[in-house]
Amino acid sequence: MSEIGWGNLKRAAQGRLQWMLFYVFNGRNAARTCRRFAISRQTFYRWKRRFNRHDLRTLEERSHRPRSVRQPTWAPALAQRVLSLRQQYPRWGKDKLVVLLAREKCRISTSMVGRILVYWKRRGVLHEPPKPARLRQARRKLRKRPWAIRKPKYWRIAQPGDLVEIDTKEIRMRRGVLLKHFSARDVVSRWDVVEAHHRATSKAAARFLKTLLERLPFPVRALQVDGGSGFAAEFEEACQQKQLPLFVLPPKSPKLNAHVERSTARTMRNSTKCRPTPINCPRSTSSCDVGKKPTTA
Repeated sequence: MSEIGWGNLKRAAQGRLQWMLFYVFNGRNAARTCRRFAISRQTFYRWKRRFNRHDLRTLEERSHRPRSVRQPTWAPALAQRVLSLRQQYPRWGKDKLVVLLAREKCRISTSMVGRILVYWKRRGVLHEPPKPARLRQARRKLRKRPWAIRKPKYWRIAQPGDLVEIDTKEIRMRRGVLLKHFSARDVVSRWDVVEAHHRATSKAAARFLKTLLERLPFPVRALQVDGGSGFAAEFEEACQQKQLPLFVLPPKSPKLNAHVERSTARTMRNSTKCRPTPINCPRSTSSCDVGKKPTTA
């Protein structure tokens, strides 16, 4: 028998060992074993072929690491240059570093710069600078929302307009063109209103709120947003002036905004099929809503 005992196996491997023992002591009946443990025959036979009674480690999960791992495609000199630029400008991200590299006639993609930064962070060479006290104080101020609250459990959602979810997403049309996609969806009617801005600020969110109220064919009773800074300040003041209840989601819970998340994903998939056109508007693109087909944007 194996030198590894029952207690040295993981819980999943112990369960597979029970399969094999039941199979042996019940006349080697695979169908009965599968019914007993509610597993498929394909799963049972796969572990049966792998099982070795002299080595219980064969019932453990194997590593799922691919045999061939993607190797870095950048040159060491490029990685060193990105590191030096990031150390010179510790607050700058990959988008700004790409511009600096382009000025040095070194044209690479933004994603490659991001991978190089992750590479240095994993090696412990690059460390994020501590946030200054001014930013920490600003973050503390955002936590005290004068109007926004958590959605009450008793809030009834039965008619169109009872709850409208709002979210933003970043769109990269082409190199150097970055847009912020504002999307709103009514939970009951699935009516969508979308608008694009160049920045996801509270001022832009307040303008989107005005567009939303003008284009929806029914009154809005409440809004639901995430805890981003774009839905604070001027946006919250606009909701308070209009006496619109504003519900803020708990941290790390996008699933509670599932309706508008799915709507945004669908819009992104449809937009990838279209070629970008020149944008000459100073602030925002033309907003659009949905008329007879509220499930499409």
